[in-house]
Amino acid sequence: MSEDYLKGAQEDMNKCLDQLKRELIGVRTGRATPALIEHLPVEVASYGSTMHMKELGGITAPDPRLLVVNPWDKGTIKDIERAIATSGLGFNPQSDGQIVRIPIPALTGERRKQLVKVVSQHVEEAKVRVRAVRRDYNELLKTACDDKELTEDQLTRSLEKVQKATDEFVKKVDEMGAHKEKEILDI
Repeated sequence: MSEDYLKGAQEDMNKCLDQLKRELIGVRTGRATPALIEHLPVEVASYGSTMHMKELGGITAPDPRLLVVNPWDKGTIKDIERAIATSGLGFNPQSDGQIVRIPIPALTGERRKQLVKVVSQHVEEAKVRVRAVRRDYNELLKTACDDKELTEDQLTRSLEKVQKATDEFVKKVDEMGAHKEKEILDI
């Protein structure tokens, strides 16, 4: 019974790690990568809806300083350009009517420091999510003990296992953050 709780806690903590991975992919390093813009929301006037960039066309990185969006519907080019220009990423898209080119400017030292702060913020949020999972499962285990589904000894061992899993996942979160910071700071 308590093993089910531990397994559930680990699965939920893995979801926290997956969310952190997605967030960190969107943080810009010195290289162009389609992940920088693929989840950007684009208001498509002709469709009357908002879509993600990756739903509107192919995104490639032909070289480390350039992204290219090849829209499937050429009528969405202006919407794509507007979304990129107003995204706050500091990109200046250029279009020839067929494709959108996005030159990726080199990161300045100050911008790198700002990005490291963003990474640190994502890492802290991930740690909070992992600890919230621990808290939720600790409450479930205590309730199970109160309902006589677990003995006091089983509760104690289960709480220790959940804490050990929490410590492991917090360590993984820190490692992911350190790796991303290193990527950002490498010139």
